[in-house]
Amino acid sequence: RIYVHDSIADEFVERFVEAVEGFVMGDPTDDATYLGPLTRGVQAEVLEAQVADAVAGGAELRTGGERVDRGGGTWFAPTVLTGVTNEMAVMREESFGPIIGIATVAGDEEALALMDDTEYGLTAGVFSADEDRALAMLRRLDAGSAYWNCCDRVSPRLPWTGRRHSGIGSTLSTYGILAFTRPKAYHLRTA
Repeated sequence: RIYVHDSIADEFVERFVEAVEGFVMGDPTDDATYLGPLTRGVQAEVLEAQVADAVAGGAELRTGGERVDRGGGTWFAPTVLTGVTNEMAVMREESFGPIIGIATVAGDEEALALMDDTEYGLTAGVFSADEDRALAMLRRLDAGSAYWNCCDRVSPRLPWTGRRHSGIGSTLSTYGILAFTRPKAYHLRTA
C-alpha cells in the first residue's frame, strides 16, 4: 500500500508506473532479473481477485493486472492500481505478489490514519526530506519495523517483528536469538 500526498501524486504515479514497466521478468538466478515467478501458483487467483475488486470499486488499472505466459511457473505482471480505497481487497489483504495500490492523501494525519487501518503491522515506511517529520510519523505508526526513505531492509543487529496479524515473536538481533533459548529457573532456599 502506498499513500502519497495529492500535491505530488500525478508525477509520483507517472514515474512509479514507468519504473514498474521497466521491471525485467525472468530467471531469478539471472542478475538482470528483477521479478521471477510467483512462489505459489494459486496466488495468481488471489491477485486476479484483488485487481477485479479494485477495478469494480472504481480504481484505475495503470499497468499489469494479469497473468503472463512465460512457462516454468506462474507469472503475474507487475501491477499498479490508483484511485484505491482502504475498503478494497488490495489495500486490506496481503497480496504476496507484484501488485500495489496507490492512494492519495491530503496530509500526514490522513496518511497515518490510513496506514494504521489494517490488521497487519510488519513494516511501515515514510519518505520525506524532513527527518524530524518522518521520525514523528514513524513513532506513531503501529508497525514492528519502521523505515525512513527506504523499505524492506533487514539488519542482523535490529529485531524483525510485526504487530497484530503480521509476525509472531522476533527474529534477528539478540531478541531473535532469545527466541531459540530455553531459560531454566532455580528457586533456592538457604537453610
